[in-house]
Amino acid sequence: MRYRFLIEGIVQGVGFRPSVYKIAKKLNLKGYVLNSGEGVIVEIEGENRDKFIDILKNNLPPLAKIDKVTFEKLPLKNYRDFEIIHSKNSSKTTFISPDISICDECLKEMFDEKNRRYLYPFINCTNCGPRYTIIENIPYDRKNTSMKKFKMCEKCEKEYNNPLDRRYHAQPISCYECGPRLSLKWKVENGEWEEESGSRKERVGSRKEGVEKRVEERSEEVIQIFKKITKFLKNGKIGAIKGLGGFHLVCDATNKEAVKKLRERKNRPYKPFAMMFKDIEQIKKYCEINEFEEKLILCKEKPIVVVKKKIDLKGIADNIDRYGVFLPYTPIHYLLFEFIDFPIVATSANISNEPIIRSFEELNEKLGDVVDFVLDYDRDIVNACDDSVICGVDEKILTYRLSRGYAPKSFSIDKKIKPNILAVGANQKNTIALSFKDKVILSPHIGDLLTIDAVEYFERTIETFKRLYSFKPDIIIGDLHPEYESTKWAKNQNLPFYQIQHHYAHILSAMFEFNLKGEFLAFSFDGTGYGEDKNIWGGEVFIANENSFKRLYHFKYFSLVGGEKAVKNPSLMAVNLLKNIDENLAKNYKEFNLVKNLDDKNFLKTSSMGRIFDIVAYLGGYIDKNHYEGYSGMRIESFYNENLKTDKRLWAIENEEIDISELIRFVVKNRGNLELIATTFLNTLADIIISISKDIDLPVILSGGVFQNKTLMKSILNKSNKKIYFNQNTPINDGGISLGQIKWGIDNLI
Repeated sequence: MRYRFLIEGIVQGVGFRPSVYKIAKKLNLKGYVLNSGEGVIVEIEGENRDKFIDILKNNLPPLAKIDKVTFEKLPLKNYRDFEIIHSKNSSKTTFISPDISICDECLKEMFDEKNRRYLYPFINCTNCGPRYTIIENIPYDRKNTSMKKFKMCEKCEKEYNNPLDRRYHAQPISCYECGPRLSLKWKVENGEWEEESGSRKERVGSRKEGVEKRVEERSEEVIQIFKKITKFLKNGKIGAIKGLGGFHLVCDATNKEAVKKLRERKNRPYKPFAMMFKDIEQIKKYCEINEFEEKLILCKEKPIVVVKKKIDLKGIADNIDRYGVFLPYTPIHYLLFEFIDFPIVATSANISNEPIIRSFEELNEKLGDVVDFVLDYDRDIVNACDDSVICGVDEKILTYRLSRGYAPKSFSIDKKIKPNILAVGANQKNTIALSFKDKVILSPHIGDLLTIDAVEYFERTIETFKRLYSFKPDIIIGDLHPEYESTKWAKNQNLPFYQIQHHYAHILSAMFEFNLKGEFLAFSFDGTGYGEDKNIWGGEVFIANENSFKRLYHFKYFSLVGGEKAVKNPSLMAVNLLKNIDENLAKNYKEFNLVKNLDDKNFLKTSSMGRIFDIVAYLGGYIDKNHYEGYSGMRIESFYNENLKTDKRLWAIENEEIDISELIRFVVKNRGNLELIATTFLNTLADIIISISKDIDLPVILSGGVFQNKTLMKSILNKSNKKIYFNQNTPINDGGISLGQIKWGIDNLI
């Protein structure tokens, strides 16, 4: 009897076939293993065939993930041996592995002077390195990646073809002789670029006798490049360093003048910068982290993790109490930290609201006046991919941005999908999702579709996923908002187009993550979203299931004075709301004379919780302007004191509206008492959710960007005795909207 397995999941480019090979050999099985468009196919014959799949599942390579195994029994073919055979071209449904940080074994080799990859900046194996960012097509073979132009040397080819080597079919495999090269460019007095390349042939120096001459020369070239970068950073220079999915802008995070210069040149006066640290001990010097946060920081994906400050570094994240921190994840980063002993700013190299930059040419065009030096290399980034951003709350993850290390995020479901569905997401924090056969794929973070370049990146990402999966959509699902760029694009595709209300899609995204069915009490709090009554929703309470929703309550409508401009300048909106609650209190604000004659009929109405945060932040004395998205919430959160008692009920429900007039009065009367207002406000929001959930006998779902507020989420989880679901491994903000749209399509259109 011959057994045939089709194994689906993240099973290509991760050392899966060598693992199968080793197990089959150990069990004395005959047959073969191959990559196909659907996954990995294994055929085996032999007495121990029944043991195979259990042993495999318990001995997977570090990056592999099995989602589904299809099994069939077939007549014997009497194979003589077990072998790995070439990829089979067929329909493309196998999952693409995200890019993963360098593994411990490669790190050890990189710092071993006797190893031929000593200090090699592109060392990798099947357990680590680039994946999605270099892939052009699948199957994931070298010819389908940006490594195809680098012909393997004899030694690399031998490793590549040895099933017992951990570099067996590691598609980015290379070394000094055959792989990519670093190049360092820096500005000289006339504004031109001078260059030092790691590909030059002449001998620069010697590190140690006994090391092979070529490795000695090339490693010395690397040393000279990083010594020069170190000098630039110590002198306060601004640089760009090419990572896996794009460039980072970098400078010495402890040099306030350098940080100030970066802000001025990039025209980014307030938004926090992420920082990269040498190791976890250095992070602990500057931040307060718990065991769970440490685990997140150290995980193989190496995301940016939002943690509490210990030492305030001027200019990094002013006026809030958090930092975004992460560790090196490429060989280049580790090499840099061999020469410096301070954290660096490492922020995405892009123009505001545009995608991360992938090439030196684009960097020079758009940010040439920002940077003093550029560390580049000659392996192309095919698919841009920003850093992921997460935080920890009560031993659970909150995902702010799903990207490098985690995305593309792939799911197998227990339903055959026909027709093919493309979900185009929201306008901000955009992602796309697609479903076909029994697969769902969520793209990495695309961003805000507010510029021409951003929309082009959105369209390019759709084309990338269509190509990778030979995917042709039959149906498109998008947002209800008529002015979203994703909606406009979808309407021009001449395909059936379904529009799902924004806040319902938030709830559906959490239902998808946890495979939920049935009715739930759902709280969807965010900035703004187009409502079914053509008002701007954002503080919604639903009874929802996978098919539909009923709007149970919403925060009482108020006027969105200033429209979109109110997001950054909430003063008129705030004082106008206060005027309608208590005119005498409103008179204390300078905007009163301007708003007193306003006709509320001239403005859109909103229930947005995001705008309520802005109003409280302005009226309470936290902000004059909202300098960047989420600033008001982070300012309020930084003053929260869990030891303060705030038992007074400052809200009411009337005619399906949640009225917080008393809370607004409280804020104004206590203006300047930042700790009291922050604690009272966040506790009141938690109280509203907990009180409503007590009265309705249903499990609870929380979703929407407001629930990125770690303090609010923690308060709800600690005080409620209900079963509460919220997005954890998928974005809780608008980055999850496309997944919610896909969920609705799967449950209602198939």
